[in-house]
Amino acid sequence: MAGRPYILSETTWYDVARTTYEVAVLPWGATEAHNYHLPYGTDTIESEHLAAESARRAWEAGARVVVLPAIPFGVNTTQLDIPLCINMNPSTQSAILRDVARALAPHGVRKLVIFNGHGGNDFRPLIRELYPELPLFLCTLDWYKAVDPRSFFTDPGDHAGELETSVVQHIAPELVRPLSDAGSGHERRWRLSALREGWAWAPRQWTRVTADTGIGDPAAATPEKGRRYADAVAARIADFFIELAAADLNDLYA
Repeated sequence: MAGRPYILSETTWYDVARTTYEVAVLPWGATEAHNYHLPYGTDTIESEHLAAESARRAWEAGARVVVLPAIPFGVNTTQLDIPLCINMNPSTQSAILRDVARALAPHGVRKLVIFNGHGGNDFRPLIRELYPELPLFLCTLDWYKAVDPRSFFTDPGDHAGELETSVVQHIAPELVRPLSDAGSGHERRWRLSALREGWAWAPRQWTRVTADTGIGDPAAATPEKGRRYADAVAARIADFFIELAAADLNDLYA
């Protein structure tokens, strides 16, 4: 059976040699604890699935989008005391991104989207550094910011809460433990008002913020909520892929 033509790892050289790809998509997740009920690979699983579904929709609309293999490690410097949470420093991410972008540039791919699924990743400064080095349009998106979740979930949560749990229940139900095993996802908030209100920022020491590694109560999660939300996210991102594929890089500003 032939692979999906928009997923590079499933595509043969026979097809790649005959296709001009307009946009490459790099899913980037993390490997970290997600409360007691979701797998360590949650961020990567979600990013891979949603990138593929967005690319499928764009491909069927005529946009030649290709999804690269996902990067499964993210910035987890504040979770190093949690067993098997794997950290990748921003400087390492920058080196990987540079190598991937340099590999793509000579082969006619002019646009690269980093499809981010982990809140600890911030690719904007990396892109700013690479911008003058490469003849490539680089951009990043956080899939969980593409669609306002408040019309889909009672309390979306920040990490392994209702939103993430619902999405994984939809796309990989076999990997989700019963919600009766999950912790409450209670969050201890900053005492310092500027940090609590969000106009100042500092990294949170995760095991001091949450007892179960989750932030947000997953109790109200359902696969149907996850399906509806994931569908809306993929539809919106697919529209972006279609628009980006057709965009003239010399005429990006109105």
